[in-house]
Amino acid sequence: MNKAIPDTWIRFTPGQRLLRFVLYLLFVMAIVQSIRTIDVIPEFLYDAPTQMADLLNRMWPVDWASFQGEIHKALIETLHMATLGTILAVIMAVPVGLAAANNLTPNRFINFLARLILVSSRSINSLVWALLFIAIFGPGPLAGTIAIAFRSIGFIGKLLGEAIEDAQPGPIEALTATGARTGSIIGYGYWPQIRPAFWSIVLLRWDINVRESAVLGLVGAGGIGMALNSAMDLFQWDKVALILVLIFAIVIIAEVLITRARKTLL
Repeated sequence: MNKAIPDTWIRFTPGQRLLRFVLYLLFVMAIVQSIRTIDVIPEFLYDAPTQMADLLNRMWPVDWASFQGEIHKALIETLHMATLGTILAVIMAVPVGLAAANNLTPNRFINFLARLILVSSRSINSLVWALLFIAIFGPGPLAGTIAIAFRSIGFIGKLLGEAIEDAQPGPIEALTATGARTGSIIGYGYWPQIRPAFWSIVLLRWDINVRESAVLGLVGAGGIGMALNSAMDLFQWDKVALILVLIFAIVIIAEVLITRARKTLL
């Protein structure tokens, strides 16, 4: 009696192995090409540890006494920019997010236009937005605030639209059957379902905007970034160290506040 030949288990088919090989090859080629085009100067690379040690030595001790005055004002300005920019973004992003949701706005042209706005907002970096509004409004916190707002529209609107599309259709169908208007359907059908996601999105975006507002000042858009840029230009490294510590502290405090706020609201 002939014994049955056991089947040999093969993890990948020949086509899958070929595809994996091509992907790995492309990945390696991309790395090699990137290294060739970066144009690393070996002398600077070898000297980097020495320069870093010298820079850290200049930063210590931290100039805590310079906090009062310009740096304190710039820090408060940074928080105001992030907060006001987030509020403006929510006001502008909510209508766009509603228009981007297929189940709430079935018109394809409106959907396309809303999604185009969301993509345009996300595709342009906040620094580019800041440079654009600096050319319009001049340097200062106004340009930074509007840059933060326009950058945040795509983030808030996209996630809000997806939350609306994921809403359960039962309550909406019940309200529609009673002849409820669109405002009532949104307020009583969609809002109770998307409220946790909405607050989570807004709080997360405010946290991100606090980080971004600290950088926008490097291009003249107000906030603590302008103080950092000024200190670096004047080689005041002890003051640079203070500003970096403050930025790190603000990010940590914002993270703690966001965590507690989410537990309270959600």
